[in-house]
Amino acid sequence: MKHVLQIQTQLITNAPPYIDPNLITIKIIGVCATHSKVRYAALIFNQLPNASVIAWNTLLKAYAQNSEWFQTLHCFCNQLHSPAFRQPDEYTFTSVLKACSGLVAVFDGQKVHAVVAKMGHQSNLCVSNSLVDMYFRFGLPITAKLLFDEMLVRDVVSWNTMVNGYSLCGDVVSARCVFDQMDDKNMISWSAMITGYARSGDLDSARCLFNEMPERNVVVWNAIIAGYTQNEKYSDVIHLFRKMQQVGSVKPNDITLVCVLSACAQLGALDLGKWIDLFIKRNKVELKLFLGNALADMFIKCGCLAEGMRVFETMKEKDVISWSIIVTGLAMHGYAEEAFSYFFEMLKTGVNPNEVTFMGLLSACTHAGLVEKGLEYFKLMESEYGITPQIEHYGCMVDLLSRAGRLNEAEDLINSMPIKPNAIVWGALLGGCRIYKDFERGEMVVQRILELNSEHSGSYVYLASIYASMGRLDDSANSMLKMRKNGVLKVPGCSWIEVDNRVHEFFMGDRSHPQADKIYSKIRELGPRMKIAGYKPNTDLVLQSVDEEEKENALSTHSEKLAIAFGLVNTSEGTTIRIVKNLRVCSDCHEAAKIISKVVKREIIVRDRSRFHIFREGSCSCNDYW
Repeated sequence: MKHVLQIQTQLITNAPPYIDPNLITIKIIGVCATHSKVRYAALIFNQLPNASVIAWNTLLKAYAQNSEWFQTLHCFCNQLHSPAFRQPDEYTFTSVLKACSGLVAVFDGQKVHAVVAKMGHQSNLCVSNSLVDMYFRFGLPITAKLLFDEMLVRDVVSWNTMVNGYSLCGDVVSARCVFDQMDDKNMISWSAMITGYARSGDLDSARCLFNEMPERNVVVWNAIIAGYTQNEKYSDVIHLFRKMQQVGSVKPNDITLVCVLSACAQLGALDLGKWIDLFIKRNKVELKLFLGNALADMFIKCGCLAEGMRVFETMKEKDVISWSIIVTGLAMHGYAEEAFSYFFEMLKTGVNPNEVTFMGLLSACTHAGLVEKGLEYFKLMESEYGITPQIEHYGCMVDLLSRAGRLNEAEDLINSMPIKPNAIVWGALLGGCRIYKDFERGEMVVQRILELNSEHSGSYVYLASIYASMGRLDDSANSMLKMRKNGVLKVPGCSWIEVDNRVHEFFMGDRSHPQADKIYSKIRELGPRMKIAGYKPNTDLVLQSVDEEEKENALSTHSEKLAIAFGLVNTSEGTTIRIVKNLRVCSDCHEAAKIISKVVKREIIVRDRSRFHIFREGSCSCNDYW
């Protein structure tokens, strides 16, 4: 870009009279658009005394190419009302229709369509394709189909637009019907259909179509990988990526890497995440905004906060998502003050916070028990930044108040909410009732939750637990019986651990793993050593009417304990064990992990659905507050 500016200066000061200024301007605007310097391109354009239609089109394309939709429409209006009027052509309308699609500006789109028809450009193939696409994006598939049927000439883009359009509207059956009618399919056709199936949640059909393809390029691989990512099938994402690597002929691009990094972040697949980091460095891939954000997020969610911060610091461009990743990451690791510090640093750079940023700040307050600070940030959202708190923010505040024992305030906040509280918000209060043994309030909260969600397993388990603790064993049994009778299934605890570039998954009592015998042998070996070190199994967590020994056995097979045992069996001494858990760590597993870290002299890092727990030498980074 620097060289372009130097050339521009030379042309302005020493340009021969026979060189058309429009031509120079068009070239420079094109380069500016490529480097996302659209405002600079507009300044150059404004210097033209008599802009040609090609110059107008180049500026319109620059805006549209960089998703500056409002500016595209504004520029088009200026063109129509310019004293030196230049009649729009088909290139003008493709950019303007793209802007209408991006804004879902139905009224503006229909007006532009009228102008297109009036000027006789509707028969142009590119314009017709743009119109069909626009109406699909407006959610008007019938109009789009009518326009398609009226087209005298169609190309592969026309057919692809129909496939993609029906997929966007959720009509995957019509999309497949169009796809099957196509005589000339290209890679984009296949990827559009695969994306359509994935978007509808039909991954089996997407995979079958993918497997049918005679050859595949990176666009098709991205379609299937992104589909599994969107449907939260993260293990399959990693499997597909490894398969792509084995093929060898297709090189991953930014989109591939962002999807795989997202899967690594969710599963805690640090080894693969590190490999991608090295791949980026080795191939000198530019760390653009989305890729940088994904890489930083992966490191942080895999427990490597310092590495995530390193990526963040090296990023040339940062947006509110970048800053929110750091604020939230610091909060998850228990560094509340540092999270606040980065928030203020973000404000200094001129980046305004969004809903996610404030979720990070409120989480930081929750994990540190900073009630007054949390209330301050909660009020600041709307008063200072005009961000209306969403259900998640209220849930976080209720959790913060409940954990601090301020149950009356938490309940008052729920009752004063401008939006209807959901089961998650009431569940946050229920957690406080459990901690502070407020059984009367807890029973009331359970009724509210079951009214909203009769399949909320935690409510039945809570009732059974409090009845058991009060000696009301029949009521406890009846609660569990009612749960089974209503067909309610408890969300199973699941833990993941990555060893030797492979992610292993464990459920409670799981014996399906090939190394099950070694894992259970390690658990039996650890048992006596843990008790000598002070571990006392919290058998109150087991609600079945069985003897103490059986309760202890049940506790020993919780998913995170199986994952820890697997890690001990398969890694060398001194290696850090990293685990991801889908639920909040129970109090018994938390205590057990502390003791194990002391007994085996290992650091154990567990990321549950709420935060990170770093167990070292018999203590946890959360200070037993989670």
